[in-house]
Amino acid sequence: MNATKLSLEDILQMTLHDGEGWAVAHARRLLELIKDIGDGLLYDSFALTLATYLHDWGAFPRYAQKGVEHALRSRQVAEAEILPYMDSPSSAKQVVLETIELHDYRDFRQTQSNEALLLREADMLEFLGMMGLAREFARGPKDIEACYRRILDRRAAIQGRFTLPRAREIAQIRLERLDQCLRWLEEESFGIL
Repeated sequence: MNATKLSLEDILQMTLHDGEGWAVAHARRLLELIKDIGDGLLYDSFALTLATYLHDWGAFPRYAQKGVEHALRSRQVAEAEILPYMDSPSSAKQVVLETIELHDYRDFRQTQSNEALLLREADMLEFLGMMGLAREFARGPKDIEACYRRILDRRAAIQGRFTLPRAREIAQIRLERLDQCLRWLEEESFGIL
């Protein structure tokens, strides 16, 4: 990284370049969810937007490290390679780092900031409903039963974890849609998958 200061637009372009085509669309969907579930909640919009674009960088081939969980790796990349080149107060940087590190639904640690809570709950919502179904099948493999099992496992791990009232409402709608789609999938596969 050179000594040039980075802007949010630079981060968006870097995410577009390194994110394998899925990362920017995922971040944009999360930001829309955050607007909805965070209505009336105080949060640093800049810090949350930055964290949202950076939260999955540890999963990108350029940054991924074998044996290092993607959320932790994303935090490491943000801390060492991005935040030193951004003009923002150290308090905002700490919020960005916490938000990135705690975004994954498999992390049960309590969030300290509204930003971290919002990203985690928005990211969990992304795994439900039609979007969740589409994401799991897009990941592959070309094995319907393996994707189906992953959907069931993730649904079970996420269900009941939402704390924000609007996130709970959206989760209920998405769970109903997901359950209906799974019933159709089972029916159309004759129970074979």
